[in-house]
Amino acid sequence: MSLLESIHGPRDLDALSTEQLVELAAEIRAFLITEVSKTGGHLGPNLGVVELTMAVHSVFDSPNDAIVFDTGHQSYVHKLLTGRQDFSRLRERGGLAGYPQRSESVHDIVESSHASSSLSWADGISRAFQMTGQKDRHVVAIVGDGALTGGMTWEALNNISDDNSRNLVIIVNDNGRSYAPTIGGMARFLNDVRTRRSYRDLYVSSRRLFDRFGKPGQAIYRGVRGGLHGFLSRFSNNEALYSNLDIKYIGPVHGHDIHALQEALRQAKNYGAPVIVHAITQKGKGYQPAILDAADQFHAVGHIDPETGEPIGGSDRPSWTSVFSEEIVRLADADPTIVGITAAMLRPTGLDKLAAKYPDRVFDVGIAEQHAVTSAAGLAFGGLHPVVALYATFINRAFDQVLMDVALHKAGVTFVLDRAGVTGPDGPSHHGMWDLAILQVIPNIRLSAPRDATRLREELGEAVAVTDAPTVVRFSKGNVGNEFEAVRRTADGVDVLVEAAHRDVLIVTVGPMAELGLQVAERLAAQGIGATVIDPRWVVPVPRSVVDLAAEHRLVVTIEDGIRVGGIGTRIRQDLREAGVDTALNELGLPDEFLEHGSRAEILEEVGLTPQRIARDVVAQVLGSKIPVARPLPDSVEEQRRLGSDRSN
Repeated sequence: MSLLESIHGPRDLDALSTEQLVELAAEIRAFLITEVSKTGGHLGPNLGVVELTMAVHSVFDSPNDAIVFDTGHQSYVHKLLTGRQDFSRLRERGGLAGYPQRSESVHDIVESSHASSSLSWADGISRAFQMTGQKDRHVVAIVGDGALTGGMTWEALNNISDDNSRNLVIIVNDNGRSYAPTIGGMARFLNDVRTRRSYRDLYVSSRRLFDRFGKPGQAIYRGVRGGLHGFLSRFSNNEALYSNLDIKYIGPVHGHDIHALQEALRQAKNYGAPVIVHAITQKGKGYQPAILDAADQFHAVGHIDPETGEPIGGSDRPSWTSVFSEEIVRLADADPTIVGITAAMLRPTGLDKLAAKYPDRVFDVGIAEQHAVTSAAGLAFGGLHPVVALYATFINRAFDQVLMDVALHKAGVTFVLDRAGVTGPDGPSHHGMWDLAILQVIPNIRLSAPRDATRLREELGEAVAVTDAPTVVRFSKGNVGNEFEAVRRTADGVDVLVEAAHRDVLIVTVGPMAELGLQVAERLAAQGIGATVIDPRWVVPVPRSVVDLAAEHRLVVTIEDGIRVGGIGTRIRQDLREAGVDTALNELGLPDEFLEHGSRAEILEEVGLTPQRIARDVVAQVLGSKIPVARPLPDSVEEQRRLGSDRSN
């Protein structure tokens, strides 16, 4: 039995010797490389926190002590140490989640994977422990240095520093990166600490001095290590970063020296007040392909060859992100006012090519979506056209800024929302299913959802041409699908993809749901039901031709990969009623629930967004046996259809 197999819970670490802990760390890294290469997942961040997570669980007593991760993608080692070692279906339906999940273990506290929130959680939990007399319980927040670029972190620190009698330990996991290298003044300070020669030379020379005395000297070194780190931090003025917060600072600590980490964490645990422990780690530690990956050190990988790190399989089709990445450069070539903004996701959102060509026209603001949006409003006021590229799930964090800073001021800002709709394996906090419902309430906003690569290029160009209102272009995760050409385009830009002779059902599709709508129409045609399929392209405001076409049909069905509540279907229903059109309408979309991790296909099937299910329901609605009931055919039309059927027989 390997050491890892003997670990069923954190307290099993207590029986391991120093040498065994080092051996266990090596086993964990080997396990992660082997297993994550099969399933995909966040490999680099977890390779970097092996010793750190082991030290936390050896010093603190989870779940009595609450451990909060920021963000949760670095929790794989935590899962292994808390008895979850079946990674065969990681991030797949029925398997382990890629983030902490309360239903999996009592050791998991915070499920959300949105960065910079851990210290607020820790503030609240530690206050609750203090107020309820649970003085034996500690709170440990593990926060990446990238998360320190988020304003919420500093709001929390400001409040934590106002009450210095709580058992709260904040571990800054400082690897110099979030996805890409961490940016900003905070990053420059930490990078200076990380590379400062005075710290490195004193650390190395002091260890060598004690090593000369053999095992007794090494024992003495371990005993004074915590004090040594405190001396070094004062010598190199690292405490200056937190001097105004009145929080005890320990570090910097070697993040892959488990004994140094244990000593520092024990000091922090026994201090009796909030403490910051600054640990310097290496993302991708122990896996050369990850270390050599300059882009993001294997932050997140698909299926890879564990020996080489090279991807296995994949599609020949371009990704939605790559199509945007190329097109924004082409548009920027022609329009010098276009600038890009992102929040610590330069490469994942596709702005890296624009930054490579025009480095002075792209701004990575760190994990600070609110700042990004309001800064964009300022850039627009100054005569530029900002393109804010975010994951769809993260626009939620900046709603007020889109509403009050961009829309209220009629700022020409384009929001490009990647990973919109059902994203799959990353679970509920990463599905981009809220944006359509959230954003469409904003006055004068214009929302587009391209169905394929051609329409993405087209709608992006139309979006950046708008100078007096916010515009949104949203697209899915993964590779673009098939191209679907329109049989005609209405005067106000609606694409008619299929136009049936019998105007029974109007199917309105949003973005990539066009393919699903066409599949439904094909099945309806086989049942003798005529279906017209349209792609509005710009779904908000609702084009007038959508209302007119709805008036000509007996039933309207809308299909979207956002939530039904307040979705595009609801918006179309309201516009129909305002125009005096009484055609029955059935809104199809996602339920207002937190959808668990799984493949996109699995999730869509579970919520009923399949050709078979939709076609079956529509047939029943046309026949009048299911609500909403389609408008009945006029007697003359019914007679003509019956005669036509008789002739065909």
